[in-house]
Amino acid sequence: MAGVSFATGASAQANGNDPANPLITDRWNFRPLIVVTPDAGQPAYRHLRQQLERTREQFDDRDMVFYTVEGESGTRHGRPMTAYETRALLEAVDVSPEQGVTTILVGKDGGKKVQLQGEVDLQEIYATIDRIPMRQAGDD
Repeated sequence: MAGVSFATGASAQANGNDPANPLITDRWNFRPLIVVTPDAGQPAYRHLRQQLERTREQFDDRDMVFYTVEGESGTRHGRPMTAYETRALLEAVDVSPEQGVTTILVGKDGGKKVQLQGEVDLQEIYATIDRIPMRQAGDD
């Protein structure tokens, strides 16, 4: 997992103060997986979407919700977000589509757990979730 960065501490909170930030309603309910890309044609983005289709049951079993930002257009679990919500989401995770394909895992606590650039192996994301103490304890 080249390009991995693990975030900890208060500065890693991906909950933002903007009321338009959709992550606020996910907190303690879901683990957002956010993929930001300049456009839908990026190979790393297409590959991640293919992996997601093949592993939908594993994704759902981990209480995850899928966000995409393609250029300036955002979706939450396949439903379009407003431009305001999309901007608030990008500001909350401090990422821009111009940075290339970026994948971010946010925990149920609202903290950024993983941020990756380029190709991503979803099995490694799932393994990261499975190591989270709250998940191991069955409290989620």
